[in-house]
Amino acid sequence: MIEQILQYDTDLFLFLNGLGTETWDGFWMFYTTKFYWIPLYAVLLYLVYKHQNKKAFLLTILVVALMVAFTDQVTNLFKDGFARPRPCHQEGVMDVMRLVKSYCGYPYGFVSGHASNSMGVAVFIGLMLRTQYKYLIFVMLFWAAVMAYSRVYIGVHYPLDIVCGMLLGAFAGFGFYKLNRYLEHRFTKPS
Repeated sequence: MIEQILQYDTDLFLFLNGLGTETWDGFWMFYTTKFYWIPLYAVLLYLVYKHQNKKAFLLTILVVALMVAFTDQVTNLFKDGFARPRPCHQEGVMDVMRLVKSYCGYPYGFVSGHASNSMGVAVFIGLMLRTQYKYLIFVMLFWAAVMAYSRVYIGVHYPLDIVCGMLLGAFAGFGFYKLNRYLEHRFTKPS
């Protein structure tokens, strides 16, 4: 059963990865690079800042940092625990796939850190600002889903890696959003 699921995952990876063309490679490399999203993160931080007092804002930054550290560490535990090679390190796959990056990265890929971090941020910020910006959560979820897909496109993750990473990120985003609300009510109430 597991072998069949992994085979389907490999087949889907090869199909999706094979859809890529050199024309689009630059776009997907740009999209998947976290550094280029710093302006988006700055805008999101500004939007949060605009709707919070200083104490609550600093608390939110701390909680977001904890969430990102949490998803990073949990994805590393999964990677080392499951030891599923990335497609670009997998015998029989790496010879027939497109690797857009110049290097493949860490040997193991289950689950995707990019997918979990971006989905965690999307859910957290989307929930946090949902009353001020009604459709922001949908924009953020779309952004995170495209970020996850970029990992398949460039050849460093299987679809199952990104789906499980997105689920982990969604749970983390929701959980840390709830933690942030609790801490905000507990520590930033007017005296």
